[in-house]
Amino acid sequence: PDNIAVSWDFRPRTDYGLAMFWIAAKGRKGEDLFDPSLTPREGGYKQYHHGDINALHASYFRRNHGNEPGKKEINFRTCNLRKSYGFHMVCQAGDPLPDAHFAETPYRIQVLKAGPHFRFSINDFLLYHWVDDGEQAGPVLKDGKIGFRQMKGLIADYADLRVERVVTQR
Repeated sequence: PDNIAVSWDFRPRTDYGLAMFWIAAKGRKGEDLFDPSLTPREGGYKQYHHGDINALHASYFRRNHGNEPGKKEINFRTCNLRKSYGFHMVCQAGDPLPDAHFAETPYRIQVLKAGPHFRFSINDFLLYHWVDDGEQAGPVLKDGKIGFRQMKGLIADYADLRVERVVTQR
C-alpha cells in the first residue's frame, strides 16, 4: 500500500556496481507487477524505465572504478531518485556511503513513501525529501510492489528488512 516506511541494513563488500530500491512498482495501466499480460523483463534497464511499468527507484552506492573500457570514475557520487515511465530524474543528493573497506558496520537505509512525499535517509540523516507535483512526470504513484536491484559486480549484505505503515494527518 501507499503510506509506508521501508528500512533495511546495507553493508557493501565490494566497490563496484550499483544498489537500487524500487517502490510503488506496477504496470502502467495499474496491473500487478507480475501480471502475465506485461512484457517479461529480462534485466535490461530500459525495460524498467521505458517498458510496461511505472515505479519510483532510488539508486545509492553508485560505484564505477573505471574497470570497464571507456568508463571513468564517478567524480561525485550521488543518490538519485527517478520516476518511471520515462526515466525522469526528480531528485538527487550526495552519497554519504564510504567505500567497502571503510564500511565496518551496516548502514541503516530508510525510504518513506506517503502520497506525494518521498524521503530517503541513511543512518537517520535525511538525504532528500521530494514532493511529487503529479504533473511534470505523470500522476503521483501510490501502491505497488517494492524491490531491490544490484548491478555490475556489487556484493553487499542486506539484513533486517522492515515495512511499516505510516499514519498521515489530514
